[in-house]
Amino acid sequence: MKKLFIPALLSVCLFACNSNSNSSSENETSSQSGEETKEAEKKISKRDVSINSQNSYSDLFLDSTSVQNFISDNKVNDTIARRIQSFYNARNYQFAWFASDGLTEQARAFWNLHNHYTTYSKDSLLSDKALKKLVDNFASEETLQVSASGKPFITAELKLTDHFIKYILNTYEPGTVKRKEMERFVPRKREDALYLADSILTKKHKDNKYFENANEPYKLLKQQLQKYYTIVKGGGWQLITGDLKKIKKGSSSPAVLAIKKRLQATGELALNDTTPVFGDALEAAVKTFQTSVGSTPDGLITASLVKELNVPALTRVKTLLLNMDRMRWMPTQQEGNLIIVNIPEFVLHVYEGKAKAFDMKVVVGKEGHNTTMFTGMLNQVVFSPYWNITPDITRKEIMPAMERNPNYLEKNNMEIVSTEGGFPVIRQLPGEGNSLGKVKFLFPNDFNIYFHDTPAKSLFSKDKRAYSHGCIRLSEPVKMAEYILRDNKEWTPEKMAQAMNAGVEKFVKVKDPIPVLITYYTAWVDETGLLSFREDIYNHDNSLIKKMFL
Repeated sequence: MKKLFIPALLSVCLFACNSNSNSSSENETSSQSGEETKEAEKKISKRDVSINSQNSYSDLFLDSTSVQNFISDNKVNDTIARRIQSFYNARNYQFAWFASDGLTEQARAFWNLHNHYTTYSKDSLLSDKALKKLVDNFASEETLQVSASGKPFITAELKLTDHFIKYILNTYEPGTVKRKEMERFVPRKREDALYLADSILTKKHKDNKYFENANEPYKLLKQQLQKYYTIVKGGGWQLITGDLKKIKKGSSSPAVLAIKKRLQATGELALNDTTPVFGDALEAAVKTFQTSVGSTPDGLITASLVKELNVPALTRVKTLLLNMDRMRWMPTQQEGNLIIVNIPEFVLHVYEGKAKAFDMKVVVGKEGHNTTMFTGMLNQVVFSPYWNITPDITRKEIMPAMERNPNYLEKNNMEIVSTEGGFPVIRQLPGEGNSLGKVKFLFPNDFNIYFHDTPAKSLFSKDKRAYSHGCIRLSEPVKMAEYILRDNKEWTPEKMAQAMNAGVEKFVKVKDPIPVLITYYTAWVDETGLLSFREDIYNHDNSLIKKMFL
């Protein structure tokens, strides 16, 4: 019995030991799994239920199951899935890229950045022809009614978020864009402007990595935000009043002293100038301020100058904040050329890498014919171009003119090419008086926008230059043509001049197409360190301010 008992006892002991061992292993696995779950949960923002239809940035909200279905149906990996869930938790499942009236400004800005990045980097991870077609169609619509339950909109919304997260993770050094910061690239709800400014200015990171270190324009605006935030907290500045007609150089008045105090607040004038006399120092300060707001720097005190001086400091803080948001979408410039047109500035900038090659005055679309923000690749120069008049201009302008004057087409060197939908298709022939001048520059897009010469040269002498039908008129088109084709030995300046005056349309391909970025900044810091503000000519700022701030 003993012999039989011992093996049995050993068997029981071994079973017990194995059982305890398995139990311990399971406990450890369970513990590790629990820790991993907790760690994963730390990386997901809690749902912000304070966001509602009364204070949200967008007026559309997703069903949370749509997000989960998207993650499941597209087999999104765990890292991206957590980011997507966290992104929408932070927004209380509010749309980021659409509102009921169409794509948000951030959607258009990110799509510009996305197109620039995929074109330049050839990153196949972010290439999605179906998404491109979908978003491009939405972007080209002048009026778009978006439904929160519409499948195309939900698909585009979630795919854009997926691409946005991948872009951030692929492009920036790890830690540069913190998860919670990324979730605020698109505003979530209306907030107090000073509270938002304070949170940006005082936020400290243990790893000492900050987004502004990867985005110089953003960094420069953040520095200016600190100055204007301090001014507002100190009570702002007093309104300038009085009879401006009496303020001349050499004159003395309380209004002169008030102007001096205003310019001292923002640094254009030295603090030790406390006399009420309009002298050389004030004239220089006025010229600096005029330059900063896009006016001719003549040093004269005018009603328009005082209007700019009287813009409240808090309004300037809001303008800085929303333009810092816009700066987030500025592409990191690679080697090679980049052309940027800033619509409110009425200026085109040409860059070679990070160095600026030159600037050029431009005329942009007038109200009702807004020049759209988008990205393209300048790939053709066209000498002696036809002006192929758009159907919209034909219906609204050309046909009424033809009714008033039967000889209108002949007088303006125009011809009917065909008919389409019952309306004539009209073009203006190359030559003197052609609205496109002697050369145009094509960067294919869905908006029929391009650069071109113009016979209306006087418009470039104006401070505010919003007069076109949406295309962008260049003040120095010959300089642009010579610059773009400078590496093409076949096209000498002499040959270009001949082609511009030949009266026969000639297309020339650009060997290395140049990225073109159409932007809308109403505040920025230029290469000299001067903070500039511009008029919100298309009312974009005003619309955003109502959606972003209390």
